[in-house]
Amino acid sequence: MEEYMQRLQQAMAILNRVAEDHTTPRNIRRTARKASEILLDESLTPAARAANAIDLLDEISQDPNMPMYTRTRIWNVISVLEGIRD
Repeated sequence: MEEYMQRLQQAMAILNRVAEDHTTPRNIRRTARKASEILLDESLTPAARAANAIDLLDEISQDPNMPMYTRTRIWNVISVLEGIRD
């Protein structure tokens, strides 16, 4: 459980960096903030939070307006979250 919480913290740190990057389009920053909020929702299990955030991030990662370095960060977050299981 402690490992999962560390993974959630790591993912939120990356998402916050994306959300604060003003060179990234606004819709992508908004989605990064929303995914970070999903990861904070303690009414769900860590695996459910991760799955919900992955779904949201996977959808936005297809955006053609996303800078490549931001896409790499999003993929990194998805990879971190995929290790969280019930």
